[in-house]
Amino acid sequence: MNRINIKKFGLAFGLTGALLYTGCILLMATVGHAGTVKFFNSLLHGLDVSTIIRMNVPLWEAGIGIIETFILGWLVGACIAGFYNVTIKDK
Repeated sequence: MNRINIKKFGLAFGLTGALLYTGCILLMATVGHAGTVKFFNSLLHGLDVSTIIRMNVPLWEAGIGIIETFILGWLVGACIAGFYNVTIKDK
């Protein structure tokens, strides 16, 4: 079996998370509060997010959010790859 490169897999997860976060920023900037609520309500199947959506997020806070999401994604990806590598059997 092939091993997963932990750094590359972590990077892939981190960049994917940052891309999704950026997509969320673009969604909120383009469709407004009502569109954002409608999107997330349909995505979360019955959970009403209208009371927790905050549209006035400062740019610095969004930037920190992207960085935090990337770091958490990298850690999750690295853990998954590491756990996978530990559990596979070499032939």
